[in-house]
Amino acid sequence: MFCFTLLALLCCGIFVTSGNAQPRSSSYSGEYGGGGGKRFSHSGNQLDGPITAIRVRVNRLYIVGLQVRYGKEWSNYVGGSSGDLEEIFLHPGESITQATGKYKYYLRRLVFITDKHRYFQFGKDTGTSFNAAPLFPGTILRYFSGRSGSVIDAIGFHWDNYPHSCPNCGK
Repeated sequence: MFCFTLLALLCCGIFVTSGNAQPRSSSYSGEYGGGGGKRFSHSGNQLDGPITAIRVRVNRLYIVGLQVRYGKEWSNYVGGSSGDLEEIFLHPGESITQATGKYKYYLRRLVFITDKHRYFQFGKDTGTSFNAAPLFPGTILRYFSGRSGSVIDAIGFHWDNYPHSCPNCGK
């Protein structure tokens, strides 16, 4: 009977801890968009610091490309080369707390909302809507992932705590 009880506890994911467990803070929203393109992830870039600026390339129909500055370092550009490049900078200590947008086969619209009540919008207001926000209070957008080719096919948002130690943030 003891073995059965132990097996049941392990299978259900119930673990007894000493109370030193850290509360969860990371979450993921997505992936929003179509099925094409090559996978990308900025998971390693988040080690350079918080998101401080974003470049978005748009044409008349789609979000074409994306590049993000983490701390003082720019990520690799993903996406295509057609359209106009738009660039936004966050204020020191400002973070993205919500992202909304629209897609149909490809990403068509992106809107970023910050903890300073600013919003930045890119692209066309057409397609299926999505709303991405963190699951845990006080967490922010830490990095992007998705798929791209000649446009941004799909996008995902990764949320976690603000990085408190950041060698490349210039603080």
